[in-house]
Amino acid sequence: MDRRRRHCWRGVDVSTALPQWMYPPRESGWEAEDLDLLPADAPRHIELLDGALIFNMSPQRSWHDRVIRRLTAALESAAPVGWTVEAQMTVTLNRRSRPEPDVIAASVPYLPERTRFVPEEVALVVEVVSAESQDRDRRYKPGLYADAGIRHLWRIEDEHGLPVVHTYELDDTTRAYVATGVHRDRLRTPVPFPLDLDPADLAR
Repeated sequence: MDRRRRHCWRGVDVSTALPQWMYPPRESGWEAEDLDLLPADAPRHIELLDGALIFNMSPQRSWHDRVIRRLTAALESAAPVGWTVEAQMTVTLNRRSRPEPDVIAASVPYLPERTRFVPEEVALVVEVVSAESQDRDRRYKPGLYADAGIRHLWRIEDEHGLPVVHTYELDDTTRAYVATGVHRDRLRTPVPFPLDLDPADLAR
């Protein structure tokens, strides 16, 4: 396999080589377990979607980071004993997909050496939408989460600087998410466990 990319700049051919680890280890592409074997100098946030590596190379906005941190703290405070809440941890949905939700609530105890979750452990996934990820967060990843049987999905949008929480629950018959609310002023929900918060507090 030719591992070089050739470019033409002002009539001159320039050959560039990608780092060896960026090439899939097999002809069929990447698999979920391969993410655990990436080198230490690989980017921190890498997702696997349908056998393709997805890199988030854009600088993260302070708004996005703050919403993730404060929602994680709120969920941790509300979670029952024996649950785990994590930010930006991957979930192995199947052999070729291992996305990284912004926040996860899982009905399993905390394990210090954990590197991933599996769908039967995860009760809630949250995606905080950014300009770089909006198509994946709104259209593509919800289908993957629903196919894997994850019960609850929240999508948080930025409306003029204020977080708005869109909540969804899995319909077992259609195996698709059904919208259960759009929360601007207050999010009160009994699932996956009781929670009461003002979405605006996530960005203040």
